[in-house]
This record gives sequence, structure tokens and C-alpha cells, in this order.
Amino acid sequence: MFKRPAISNQKLISKSAYAIALLVPFISLFGETKASKIISSENEFFVENKLTESLKFNHQSNHNIFNLNRVNFLISEGKNQNDKNTIVEEQRVLISEIIIEGLEDHPDKERLEVIAYDAMLIRPGSKVTSEDVKNDLDRIYSTGWFSGAKIESLQSAIGVQLLIKIEPNPILNNISIIPLERKLSNTKINEIFNNDYGKTLNLNTLQIRIKEIKDWYSNQGYSLARISGPSRVTKEGGVQLNIQEGYIAGIQINFIDEDGNTEDEKGKLIKGKTKKWVIERELITKVGDIFNRNKLESDIKRLYSTSLFNDVKVTLKPVSSEPGKIIVSLGITEQRTGSLTGGLGYSGGQGVFGQIGLQESNLVGRAWSSNMNLTYGEYGALLNLSLFDPWIKNDKYRTSLRTSLYLSREVPQEFRSQDGGSIRGVTDRYEAPNSLISYDTNQSQKLDVNDDNTLIETGPFTNLSSAQLSAPQFSWFDYEGDSIVLERTGGGFSFARPLNGGQPLKKVPWSVLIGANFQKVKPIDYAGDKRPYGVASTNFLDGKVPEKEVICVAYNCSTENTLVSFKSAVTYNNLDNSRNPTSGDYLNIGSEQFFSLGENSPTFNRTRVNYSRFYPVNWLKFHKGCRPKPGEKSDCSQSIGFQAKIGTIIGDLPPYEAFCLGGASSVRGWSSCDLGVARNFGEATAEYRFPIWRLVSGVLFVDAGSDFGSQSNVPGKPGKILEKPGSGFSVGPGAVINTPVGPIRIEAATQDLSGNWRYNIGIGWKF
Repeated sequence: MFKRPAISNQKLISKSAYAIALLVPFISLFGETKASKIISSENEFFVENKLTESLKFNHQSNHNIFNLNRVNFLISEGKNQNDKNTIVEEQRVLISEIIIEGLEDHPDKERLEVIAYDAMLIRPGSKVTSEDVKNDLDRIYSTGWFSGAKIESLQSAIGVQLLIKIEPNPILNNISIIPLERKLSNTKINEIFNNDYGKTLNLNTLQIRIKEIKDWYSNQGYSLARISGPSRVTKEGGVQLNIQEGYIAGIQINFIDEDGNTEDEKGKLIKGKTKKWVIERELITKVGDIFNRNKLESDIKRLYSTSLFNDVKVTLKPVSSEPGKIIVSLGITEQRTGSLTGGLGYSGGQGVFGQIGLQESNLVGRAWSSNMNLTYGEYGALLNLSLFDPWIKNDKYRTSLRTSLYLSREVPQEFRSQDGGSIRGVTDRYEAPNSLISYDTNQSQKLDVNDDNTLIETGPFTNLSSAQLSAPQFSWFDYEGDSIVLERTGGGFSFARPLNGGQPLKKVPWSVLIGANFQKVKPIDYAGDKRPYGVASTNFLDGKVPEKEVICVAYNCSTENTLVSFKSAVTYNNLDNSRNPTSGDYLNIGSEQFFSLGENSPTFNRTRVNYSRFYPVNWLKFHKGCRPKPGEKSDCSQSIGFQAKIGTIIGDLPPYEAFCLGGASSVRGWSSCDLGVARNFGEATAEYRFPIWRLVSGVLFVDAGSDFGSQSNVPGKPGKILEKPGSGFSVGPGAVINTPVGPIRIEAATQDLSGNWRYNIGIGWKF
């Protein structure tokens, strides 16, 4: 029993003082009043003070008004109640003592008695009304420690005693959450309530824990989850909570026109071009799932990434007949997917060229991308038809398909050099046994045709046959002088898919590719005439060249090669940004095996490895995003990037299929293929990228490459004949401008620090 007597300083008396309490008959003065109040997650509940098998919660207050009509202890003066203008003040009584009972066997008795007493404003010696008593009862309940409480008044010899009978909450032993099938694990529940087990249940603390559960659901994206209760509190210390996690009852897809309408003029729903299954397959969110805001946001990002839609609006509609369930409504605004483009440009293989392109990125509403490109340039032309399906229908691995048909005519850069050297076409050729020199039929020659070494003059000849008949012991060629053009006609296909284990929307770093390609390759001149041989114009002197420098342009010196290949590749990509990464790795290992279909069809293998690595840095701080103020988020896409590439070719290599060293995607101080034409190669690049302005980034780079001495192993040795160095490095600065068509790269690079500069303009970063 806990007592507070009427003493002037109102300090807590010692335990021995309880023994001298007045032994007088207790006479009920006030009767009893009851009220139990807790605050749940959403509503206020009042608790019955009667402790039965369990503590049950209802919504009704059970306040009884105290009867303070005992004249013995009236303090306030009565007013004339017959006077309508007189305000009647409620009468007050003097409290002589406060007694707290009900905690005799409780392990936390002393602390809870103090909590109950400290919650009250009434003290021994207080002059109170019934309203004051009722308010103090509410204050006791507001502590959260008690499941039941009532106050009785007792008359004593020295005044009115307040007898406060309280029932503490049980010791918390268990938290159960309904339903049992839920996202919140028992492990997480125990983690949240771990510090509360074995202690008296506090309803205020319970509300804090409920909020922690809400926060967990919110952080996980389950923003519609609702937690209510407790719906049950047992005497044994079991507490039951209820959760509605928010299930998706349906997903609606509606198409919206540019004016925001979902219906046409006839009141019918607008039919979009895109098949609904194309949209649905991009959604992780499914009917029957618990609604997750994070997943839905990812779904919306994937829909935008298809480049098929201008806008995606999300509306959540509750199901009136099924509380806790919603319908997700997607309002889709499609964008125009067809385009016609044209322009002018320059490339090493085609010189100045014009281009026209027709593209449709949502063919027949299946998200198929189809392209037709026609390029015509100074040195060649290209017609390419392609079709790309980013996700074959109903494929659980998200396999893509790419097909193409092409017809191209292009001057091969393997046969050209930036200093004006080139392999030029030869109309025909006759090779004499053991001949070291080959002669041009179109020029006069002084040839030793007699055993006595007599020199005679012969030629020019009208054709190769007459030269052969006149001097069969010498090799002859019929020089034309036009640049050699490679005509390629063919097509191919490839399948690619991520290694996602059958989870198509799971983002994984590994992917694989397999495919096949078929083409006919013809060396011709500008007129379209076949030219299977060539000589280096730079080594052409006095109508003769070394026999070894009359090269076969095609495999087997034929007028046409058939190339059939099967290719495979594996890729690892965990870059943080596909356009301008600042961290992560990229690895690609590819192999293409060519198979012979006849004597003019070579067999060889070409294998390449490409690896890149990026490290974020923050060195130069030109861009204000690299200098964030306190509390601001940094916006500084700055990194050091490294790239290494190696490759090898094994087998019967046609010279036009050799590796090219030099160019905007290789060693940038040289034009395309000007550094080397190789069977084996290695390249390395170090690049520092830093933002300068919102749309402009700077770059400093070092490139290096080598043929590992393999130019001599390429049939015909075009790299050696054209005196390409085979190895070198370049250093330079550059700038990248972000435009609607993509990043435009402008660079300047030196050749081996020799003072020779080359300037590049291209689309996108080098790697």
C-alpha cells in the first residue's frame, strides 16, 4: 500500500509511517470512477477496467462522476442558486490522504506506485472537485503502465482519503501479429521489441514500437501497410497486433491522348499502338502482390527506358468491397516512334558522305526497332536493313534478337595510309616462276631476255597476254590505279540474354551472346570491275615493283570470298552509368569462328578481349556541383578510367579481316588503321574525365598500341608495304558536349609527342 498523508511539504513518508495510519471505519464518500485510455496507431481506445481472461478494448469511456455532497468536508462557499445571474461554483473537499493499492505482489511495485502518484496533480491537503479527481485518473492512464484503475473516497477522522486501486499491465512476454503470412519476419519483430520483453507493458512504448514497424514497412516500400491494435492483451503478457499490408487486386492500363483524354469522341476507350503485353512484361508489380512503392517506381523507370512513352501516370484506387486491397491504374501516353533523318558527315572509309535513315522503334506495337539506312560517300556506299527485338515474346530470360541485311561498298582502311600511300587495283597479273620483280604492262621496259645478258627494250603491251607471250620468264601486272573497294553482301543474326536465372527483370551484370553471319566479299574498283590484286602506289617506280609487293587483296587471290562465321561473347557490366560511368567494371570476351565452304572460303578464328575500369575522383572542381555547400548533394561526374584490349587471329586470314590499329576508338593520334594492320594487337588507354559546365565535360588521355610484330604475318603485308609503324602512343585533351542526339566528342592527339596532331570528332565517349 502506498500512502501520501496531508503534510505541509508533501514529501513521501517512510514505510514505517504506513503502520500508523488511522484505524477508522472507511465510509465511501465518492463511490468509484473508472476510465482506461490508450492511443493506438490510428484511433483512441478506452479499456474496460475489469480484468478478465484477457484485456479487451472498446471505444466507450466509462467515467463515473464523483459524489462530493458530504457537508463535513465542503470547502467552497455556496452561491444563491435561485439567482439566474449567479454562477454556481462546484464545491471542493479537502484531501487528507492518498492511498495506492493493487501492486502488492508486483515485481515493479515501488516504481509503478511512484509513477501513478507523480502522474496526479492532487496532493494531500489539496482542495478538489470531482472533475479534478477525474482528470487525475486520466493522467494515471496516460502513463501507459496500467490496464485498470478506480478511485474511491473514504472518510477519515482528519478528512477525505482517496483510495486509488490500480491494475498494472502484464509483463510483456510475446508479440503476435496477424496475419501470420506477412512481409515482417518474426526475427524483425523480436529485434524491435527485444528491450521490452520481461518488463511491464507500457502502452505508450507500445505505440513507439508500432511506429517502428510502420517505418520499417515504409522504408521497404510497402507504403500502404496499416498497423492497428493491440487487439488483444492477455494476462500472460501476450500482445496481438493486426497488419493490413495492402494487396494489389488488379492492374489497369489506359491509353491517354495528347489532350489527356482516355476516351475518343464516340466515348470509347482510346486504343494505343503498343500491345498491352509489352507494357505488362516490364512490370515487377503483379496482381496479388503486396503493393510496393519502390517496385512500382522501378517499373515506371523501365517503361520510360523503352523510349515508347511520353508520360506514365499512376493512380491507386481502393476496392470498396475488399478493404486493404487496391487497383493500380496506369495512364500511358505514347510518343511518336517513327523518324526520318538525314545528314552529312566524314569518315576515313567513305570520305565525305551523305546519309538518310528511316527508323521505327515500335513496329506493329511489339517494341521492335526497325532501321533502313542509306549512306553514299566519296569512296563508298552502304545500304543496311535491320530489325531488333529487345525481348522475344514469352521468353523468361529476356532474350533479344537482332537481324540485319546489308550491301556495302567501302575503301578498306587496311589498304590506305594518312600520308597518301594506298594499295591500288591491278586489272590482271601473271606470275613467272622464281621471279623477284613484277613489271607493269603499261610502261616500256628494258628486260634481259637473252642468255648473253643482252638488254632489249620491249613494251608497253596492250594486254597481259601479249606481255606473257613476249617475256614469260618475267612477272607482269596490268596496273589500273584506282583505289580498291570491298563490296560486301550478306546478313546475320544474334541472340543475347542476361544470365538472370529466369527472372527477366532482375538486373544482373553477366550476359551472353551467340550468332551467325554470312557474307560475300568482292574486291572491285569504282566501276564495279573485279580487282583481286593490288600494288602500293608509293613503291611504284619505273614500272616495276618487288614481286612480293603485288598482293592478293582477297583470300586465295580469288575474285570473291565467302565468309561464314559463328560468334559468341560473354559480357560483365556493373558500370554505374551506361553513358558516362564513374565507377565499375566492364569486360567483354568475344570469339568468331569462320568456316570454309569451298576453296575460296577461309577458315580462321578471331578472338578479342576488352576490359574497362573506372574510379571516382574529385580533383578539378570547375563545375559547381563539385563544390557542394553544406547540406547539398554532390553532382560531380568525375573519374579516372582505364581500358585494355587484346586480340589474336589464327588461321587463313584475308588481309581485309586483320585488326586495325589507330583511329578515334583506338590510338587517337593516328587515323583509322594508320598505326598498324595486325594479326595480333594490344591497346591501353588511361583517361581522366571531369565536368566543366552543365553540358560540357573535359578529358585528358593517353593511348598506346602495338601489333606485337605481327604485321609481317598478315597475308600480303599491307601494313608493312604502306610503312605503318605498328606501335605508338598518343597524348591529348578533349571535350564532350552533351546534346539531344548524344555526347559529341572533340579531341586533339599527338603522335608519339612528335608535334604531329590529329583531330577527332565523334559520337559518345571512347569507352
